[in-house]
Amino acid sequence: MRVLVVEDERALARELSRSLGEAGYVVDSAGDGERADFLAQTERYDAILLDLGLPRLDGLTLLSRWREAGIGAPVLVLTARGSWHEKVQGIDMGADDYVAKPFRIEEVLARLRALVRRAAGQAAPELRCGAVRLDPREARVTLDGVPVKLTGHEFRVLSYLMHQRGRVVSQRELVEHIYAQSFDRDSNTVEVFVARLRRKLGASFIETVRGLGYRVGTAT
Repeated sequence: MRVLVVEDERALARELSRSLGEAGYVVDSAGDGERADFLAQTERYDAILLDLGLPRLDGLTLLSRWREAGIGAPVLVLTARGSWHEKVQGIDMGADDYVAKPFRIEEVLARLRALVRRAAGQAAPELRCGAVRLDPREARVTLDGVPVKLTGHEFRVLSYLMHQRGRVVSQRELVEHIYAQSFDRDSNTVEVFVARLRRKLGASFIETVRGLGYRVGTAT
């Protein structure tokens, strides 16, 4: 899943990006409001971590712009502990949740997982499709209870498809969600990752919908 981190405090932004990357997310970052607005308006994200006190454009202005533009990605607001009025404003403007600074990275990750699950219509913390189980908390996949070893990109492809269970996902959409904005994206690699996943999880687990893309969850 692909996440945008909007935070002007460089040390915190690096820590968030590192922790999210280790948790299996693809991460883009922005240190000011203008850069954040450009990325959110031109790229597709599964969630956004948004600090409110930003240079150039503040977080509440960004949030209002994004919702007016129809950008529906879940937004987790990062706010100072005592700024209760900003929390209320943020939620009223379309934020989905908030966490107060200083915070534990573990709490941010837990809230982020919950937002992504709810946005995909998934209630349970573990994603299930037939005999396949995917635990986002531990970036772990099992088949009939047996752990399956996946590369980072294989895990991201599988995670996105399972979050979109039952829906056809185009190759372009997959590319947009498994690579960061700065990465040299190659749509042909998606076919390679899908082929590897089929070898590890079963040939019929990922369905190809000719001319449209891939889907999981209809035959499991």
